[in-house]
Amino acid sequence: MKGLTLKPIVSAVALALALTACSASNTTNTTNTGAEAQVAPNVVAQQIIENNANNPFFKPYDTYLGIPDFAKIKPEHYLPAFKAGIAQHKAEIQAIIDNPAVPTFANTIEAMEFSGELTTKVASVFYNLTGADTNKELQAISKQVSPMLSSASDDVLLNDALFQKVKAVYNQRDNLNLNVAQAKLLEDTYKSFTRGGANLSEGDKTKLRALNEQIGKLGLEFGDNLLAETNAFELVIDNKADLSGLPEDVINTAAQTATKRGHDGKWVFTTSRPSITPFLTYADNRDLREALYKGYVERGNNDNANDNKKILAKMAALRAERAQLMGYKTHAHFVLEERTAKTPENVYELLNKVWPAALAQAEAEVADMQALIDSEGGDFKLAGWDWWYYSDKIRVAKYSFNEQQTRPYFSLENTLKGVFYTANRLFGITVKERTDLPKYNDEVRTWEVYDKDGELMAIFMGDYFVRDSKRGGAWMNSYRQQYNMDGVESKPIIVNVLNYPRPVGDEPALLTFDEASTLFHEFGHALHGMLSDVEYRSQAGTSVPRDYVEFPSQVMENWMTQPEVLAQFAKHYKTGEVIPQELVKKIQAASKFNQGFATVEYMAATKLDLDWHTVTDFMPKDAAKFEAESLNKMGLIEEIAPRYRSTYFSHIFSGGYSAGYYSYIWSDILGADAFEAFKENGIFDKATADAFRDNILSQGGSEDPMQLYKQFRGKEAGIEPLLRSRGLLAK
Repeated sequence: MKGLTLKPIVSAVALALALTACSASNTTNTTNTGAEAQVAPNVVAQQIIENNANNPFFKPYDTYLGIPDFAKIKPEHYLPAFKAGIAQHKAEIQAIIDNPAVPTFANTIEAMEFSGELTTKVASVFYNLTGADTNKELQAISKQVSPMLSSASDDVLLNDALFQKVKAVYNQRDNLNLNVAQAKLLEDTYKSFTRGGANLSEGDKTKLRALNEQIGKLGLEFGDNLLAETNAFELVIDNKADLSGLPEDVINTAAQTATKRGHDGKWVFTTSRPSITPFLTYADNRDLREALYKGYVERGNNDNANDNKKILAKMAALRAERAQLMGYKTHAHFVLEERTAKTPENVYELLNKVWPAALAQAEAEVADMQALIDSEGGDFKLAGWDWWYYSDKIRVAKYSFNEQQTRPYFSLENTLKGVFYTANRLFGITVKERTDLPKYNDEVRTWEVYDKDGELMAIFMGDYFVRDSKRGGAWMNSYRQQYNMDGVESKPIIVNVLNYPRPVGDEPALLTFDEASTLFHEFGHALHGMLSDVEYRSQAGTSVPRDYVEFPSQVMENWMTQPEVLAQFAKHYKTGEVIPQELVKKIQAASKFNQGFATVEYMAATKLDLDWHTVTDFMPKDAAKFEAESLNKMGLIEEIAPRYRSTYFSHIFSGGYSAGYYSYIWSDILGADAFEAFKENGIFDKATADAFRDNILSQGGSEDPMQLYKQFRGKEAGIEPLLRSRGLLAK
């Protein structure tokens, strides 16, 4: 899940847009029931606050720069805070409706944008922690909170009196003399209502609420099942001979995992990426590679209590039904209307431009590996669990290189220095680590971030090591977004969350080249949040279309490979020796290696996502049969599984990427094309860096993103730089 960015609910507008992110998990509407229905919302909120005087959400945080007071926040504080926040927000919305003045941009659109402060405050903490440091209590609370937020969102979007006020302002848009950001806010607000069902009949509005609730409930169940499946599987090894081929640090980490899981004296491997990837790459025991590989690719597909097949098929059918209720052909058409791609047909067209070259390259890679197997006397056909193992052998033979050679040069500490060095050279920012600031877990590290003029501009948190309370993958999020609205200047609080193996013994945490590249990638997201300079919170930082949000992070990865940057931080953790140029050349030469596999496994998941979300039937499909037909239709070779099979495709069934997993390659095209500008002018050219900051990083969602890109680049992005960077251009 490299680069996945999760965003908490913010403001009335963003709350209304978050239908699928925070929807129902049961059929009980807890926002306004029983006696509360007879009491004004602002009175309800005040009663809750008075009855929970010690709740830290009900007063300003008494902390440096208003960092959440994690030490005081307890699970029992969330539910009252959400209830009070929703009630306050409802009162604010009602005040907008009851205002007798003629609707204006200020008293309607901006008033909505400025509302929902308490809900934003609690949601930003809660949803960060449910991803990065969850527990059973938070998971249970999430199931209570989701229907509350879904209902609150529908209460905004389906309120006809409010919509008529928004519509009145929208109809006058050409006469309001709005700036670009204001015009974009007005447009997005109006669209959020029309896309949220404001034009539906009362009967269809009721039906839409029910669909939203069901979809949200199923999404939560999908995520819970996947987490349970992932945590339940373990490959326990008690014979040291079965560890043949594995590097010592991987063996030591497996021993630590075994002890933690109650298997003292043994070794345990799991389906988490830091565990499974080195095992599949280096373990000589083919049977054990197969067992671990199948443990990964069959998650959610074991016909047990955690099986996800019926859940995801039902979700796809309900999404199709909802889209057609809203007047769209499919869920993908509904989603992509607001993306830069615009239609699923455009996405399929792009994918089909890349797919043939990638598949041909993957088939050539299969032939090379099968030839190696045959030359070694192996009496078997290459299978999915062999790919990493034999591709690494070929990499070593072809380039005298494997990723383990890079690990000593990329300690976590030095790689962080490299990231900060790059950001300083590009944008002039500097950092200062603080150990005395609030944190949600003892492993979190915190830095003050200063702009080029020396002004404190942001707080940056890093949470780097794998743990059971953290979901897999890597992402950026915010505890507070940047904005300058309603007389308040908000400095962002940004967090990067990753899943690196913990250091063993006295050794520092050592990363492979690819893991270090992920650190650069995620810091690209962080820069998008920290360098934001917008007026409205809903337009801040990464509040951009899903197929654009990965673009700044994809660009940032490029500096990782530059010799000038590597010389600054890629130093041997014991000797301090700078990474040898010979090894750098091997890294660069090998960078295009195995790109057929990497591109095909990703694109297979992308096509699978689009196939699920271009269905038009309301009856749930047989998930296993549908997936098999989809993969067969695209011509996926049997040696490669999609990066995510349906039953553990959390991006699209419990995250925000439904009909949007293509976003990574779409953003890759922008990223590869954008870095061409730096290569043309110099990788640290000030004018180019300033243009990138001014047009991309600082603008967030305040203007049409493709217009911003053209302002930076002077043209539309071409596909050739991407194909060239992956070695997929025809020779």
